[in-house]
Amino acid sequence: MSQHLQTVQAFFERATGSFIDGAFVAEGTPFDVLDPSNGQPLVTLATGDRELADQAIALTKKSFDDGRWSGMTPAARERILLRFADLVEANGEDLAQLETLNQGKSINLSRGVDVGFSIDFIRYMAGWTTKLEGSTRDVSIGMPEGAKFNAYTLRQPVGVVGAIVPWNFPMMIALWKVIPALAAGCTVVLKPASETPLTVLRLAELAIEAGVPKGVFNVVLGSGSVVGTRLAEHPDVSKVTFTGSTAVGKQVGHAAVEHMSHFSLELGGKNPMLVLEDADVEKAVNGALMGGLFNQGQVCAAASRFYVHRSIHDAFCEQLASAIDTMQAGPGMDPEAQVNPLVSRRQQESVRGYLDRAREQGAKIHVGNDVPTEGFYVSPAIISGASHDMEVAREEVFGPVLTVIPFDDEEQALRMVNDSDLGLAASLWTNNLSKAMALTPRIEAGTVWVNTHVTLDPAMPFGGFKMSGIGKEFGPEAVNAYTELKSVCIAY
Repeated sequence: MSQHLQTVQAFFERATGSFIDGAFVAEGTPFDVLDPSNGQPLVTLATGDRELADQAIALTKKSFDDGRWSGMTPAARERILLRFADLVEANGEDLAQLETLNQGKSINLSRGVDVGFSIDFIRYMAGWTTKLEGSTRDVSIGMPEGAKFNAYTLRQPVGVVGAIVPWNFPMMIALWKVIPALAAGCTVVLKPASETPLTVLRLAELAIEAGVPKGVFNVVLGSGSVVGTRLAEHPDVSKVTFTGSTAVGKQVGHAAVEHMSHFSLELGGKNPMLVLEDADVEKAVNGALMGGLFNQGQVCAAASRFYVHRSIHDAFCEQLASAIDTMQAGPGMDPEAQVNPLVSRRQQESVRGYLDRAREQGAKIHVGNDVPTEGFYVSPAIISGASHDMEVAREEVFGPVLTVIPFDDEEQALRMVNDSDLGLAASLWTNNLSKAMALTPRIEAGTVWVNTHVTLDPAMPFGGFKMSGIGKEFGPEAVNAYTELKSVCIAY
């Protein structure tokens, strides 16, 4: 089992609370940050409040207005962001251990995805700093007679960004918001989830070390109902970006629109995996394990409802059951453990509640190996032969629960796939190219994978349809979302 680095322990001793204007803020009500593997405190921090949020917003607005960041040349900002990526890479083991200790996930996942993907993401987004562009427009304005016109568009940073991020990928999702905003020239106030503030605080330190001026990227700890609400409703916040549940996302959007702030919402998913009759069952099972149990199913894009052709339904369920029966539970810091704790007691109780109600509804549930009673563990579970109208098949469980539903024809399956208020992601499993090409446009989801699931790339836009959100992460779409498009028309 990996040992904590001395530098991680030093961070615990250094961090006291929010990070504003390049320094930790020790004032505030103390709260314990827990280790999900045993429920014990890792560190005690001072939580922020409405007043601290207002102070941070005022400072962040000042840092935007005085041009200490937006006034730099694009190349200078790019160099700083690339230096930040280098520092994330150099401090990767510290960040991975902080992520695992705080969130509970496997250290393998923290190293390979939370840190590894983030490094690639920062470098990709840093490149957009020098590539934001407008365009010239050929206009046909007829007045006044004889006048000539030159018209063009500019992309300019929107201003202060309020970013509210969840607990499932606290480091990575924070960077998904902070880096495109900084690349566009914005300044940022970020509120991490109360359960998982540690990696974000360390990132804020590294940003200063990389050369991001003090006051440009600030972190305020606190509850969503207080600090999150203040970020969403504050008139000096020009853009609000939120990842979390659909219910809270609606509240954020309503608050932001009161003062016409821009907002983007990356919300919940109840993501289907459609397995056709001709699919390779072994590959589909491996895809289900990856897509459904990645980070213990605590993934907005996780596969959670599986529509499997009746001819291969039983074989699919049997292979899934055999796979989870071999998985051993343990803390995320144990690289051999395949089943790790959920993030909190509340999340553990929520997932258990879904399983209890599914049993009451007569579902057939296969549960994996026993898990430790200490900490916030839930053993992976397969619900087989389920019906499409069951709660567990329609609501976002956000845990290691795989609900498998048989179907007889593809049109029936497609109706069930699309019969949801949510439309974040989906996957289709088939060896028939014609069916893949015909069905993917008909699946109502922002991302549709074929013969894979939860695979992301910084260049590929990610965001949902329907109640799964507004706006996109990744690609040029992400950077453009932190800009205002201005038209300029010059008469001569």
